[in-house]
Amino acid sequence: MRDFSANHAALSINTATVRKQWTLDRIIEECAKREIRAISPWRDQVAQVGIDRVEQLLRRTGIGLSGYCRGGFFPAADTAGLKAALEDNRRAIDEARQLDAPCLVLVVGSLPGALSGKPLYHDIARARSEVRDGIAASLDYALQVGMPLAIEPLHPMQAAERACINTLEQALDLCDELDPGRTGMLGVAADLYHIWWDPKLGEQIARAGADRLLAYHVCDWLTPTRDLLNDRGMMGDGVIELKKTRSWMEDAGYAGFAEVEIFSEDWWSRPGEEVLDTCIARHKTVA
Repeated sequence: MRDFSANHAALSINTATVRKQWTLDRIIEECAKREIRAISPWRDQVAQVGIDRVEQLLRRTGIGLSGYCRGGFFPAADTAGLKAALEDNRRAIDEARQLDAPCLVLVVGSLPGALSGKPLYHDIARARSEVRDGIAASLDYALQVGMPLAIEPLHPMQAAERACINTLEQALDLCDELDPGRTGMLGVAADLYHIWWDPKLGEQIARAGADRLLAYHVCDWLTPTRDLLNDRGMMGDGVIELKKTRSWMEDAGYAGFAEVEIFSEDWWSRPGEEVLDTCIARHKTVA
């Protein structure tokens, strides 16, 4: 397993981690000051600054991407909604390509309308079918332009509103169906907040292999968790066996960034400088 203690060359910052402190241009500058080599930005943050300016800032600072957030949310209540989702995913693929991302992360969606508390249907099998069809259609375009897609399974607590793909096994089943040749263009984003609990985690990471392990997100699971969306822990403050899981990833051939992604009202309330400095320190010691 790689030794992270000497430097933070393998650290990436998912820009949601400091999204309430700074705009994306400031995040890039602050990461550059700390010699953080990679980020994973969100589309709304890119749009706020302007994609051309973000591209220029990345080029000037030498910062690369570990992923681009996000595509997905494929299910819809009608044909027009399904078409709109595919068009939005095509735009996301184009943005990821412009910024030279190694992959577009897919949060696949589930029951349409559930995020606002008014699901338009309750058939989760239908949602999973629409997810399958949406990934297949998006993969066709992704193959044309050379942008890998990374399916991110989300914790079952978010199965109704954000993602009806909830385990690495489910995600890899889709990969095997839609990309049987293992082209490297369809894989998974392994976010420990969502999958740490899975009794099959080790075997599914091994099953994925290097060509399917496209992204790796780290944080921690606090006990008790006060909010199921915005109370992620800083690495080392919770119960996830971080180094054990990274050893599984690296044994399977993963050699990419350990991307810190923390949605947390606690950490968002702190100065951004403190958050980034803590990310670096914890990356070296516990990640």
